[in-house]
Amino acid sequence: MTVQNDLALEAKFTIENKSGLHTRPGAMLVKIAKQFDSDISITNLTSNGKPENAKSLMKLMTCGVKCGHEILVTLKGHDAKLALKAIDEGIQSGLGE
Repeated sequence: MTVQNDLALEAKFTIENKSGLHTRPGAMLVKIAKQFDSDISITNLTSNGKPENAKSLMKLMTCGVKCGHEILVTLKGHDAKLALKAIDEGIQSGLGE
């Protein structure tokens, strides 16, 4: 995890879900992200994707995150640390799978 300043964070995760971030785990990630005020984006580093809004399931689906892909989560806002902790816990628990 890299702290850019007081309000912006970045963290890399490897997605272990067998089907990647398909609809069910993707929706769980969006649900977690929507609990926070911070701007949260997801970038699929494995496919050199562009940052997408983590609070939109449609945008998240365009990332095409498959099992084993590395993603970059970027968070900006006053509750970024709390949001990152929740996202980390969600990913580590398999996002409902």
